[in-house]
Amino acid sequence: MKLSDMRQLLAQRGIQLTKSLGQNFLHDQNQLRRIVAQAALQPGDRVLEIGPGLGPLTELLVAQAGEVLAIEKDGRLAKVLGERVQAPHLRLVHDDALEWLRREPRDWTGWKLVANLPYSVASPLLVELARAPLGPERLVATLQLEVAQRLMARAGEGDYGLLTLLVQLEYEPLGSFRIPSSCFFPEPEVDSACVTLVRRSAPLVPAGSRDVFCRIVKRAFSQRRKVMAKLLKQDWPAAAIEQALSSLGLPPRCRAEEVSLDQFARLTRLLHSETQCECR
Repeated sequence: MKLSDMRQLLAQRGIQLTKSLGQNFLHDQNQLRRIVAQAALQPGDRVLEIGPGLGPLTELLVAQAGEVLAIEKDGRLAKVLGERVQAPHLRLVHDDALEWLRREPRDWTGWKLVANLPYSVASPLLVELARAPLGPERLVATLQLEVAQRLMARAGEGDYGLLTLLVQLEYEPLGSFRIPSSCFFPEPEVDSACVTLVRRSAPLVPAGSRDVFCRIVKRAFSQRRKVMAKLLKQDWPAAAIEQALSSLGLPPRCRAEEVSLDQFARLTRLLHSETQCECR
């Protein structure tokens, strides 16, 4: 689907795109093919697409995957997509994807996310999928460049933070590539990037410790300029914090951005016995 086709179709249907929904459609065919290539699709693969819009990516996915589940919030676009892309192995859902995922938890084993995610909800969508007990085996997502950089960051880098850890706990970053704003319609004010992450073969923390990990990193990054130990002492005994940091070889006055994912995972195992808490 070319840019001219998008403009014509939207004009014919009288559809004015909504900025609040993050409706920026990727029309560059080369970039679309690069995204699909990152998914390494096989004929029997099942694919989740969120925010398909008019379906330029959907067309490629339907041609290569065994099953495609596309979730579109905008009823106008869902109607157009249902008319444009018709295939027995395509299921189109008209719903808010984030609400749908929370309302209908499921086993995503064997699935792959391949999507040009709406900017407005990209981060919570990825966190929701990462926190699923059985998440997709691969995430290939196009999103705002600064969000992509946070997803790919390492300890000590400026983009390293809460989003990094919540997603990387379950997914290992493979790579990313930049997509200029000129490849989208309407053209956004910022560039985008496509990131690829694969589910870890072995968990970094036991399933029962996930909520503890989440609570630790949320507290640790609640005030980035503050010493991490002082923040964690709001939820855990001071002696336990001091002993845990010492056993990890971390200085007492370290800050959260200096602590690696592996160190946070080990810290979780050390503190789990001290309390039971839920991640909110």
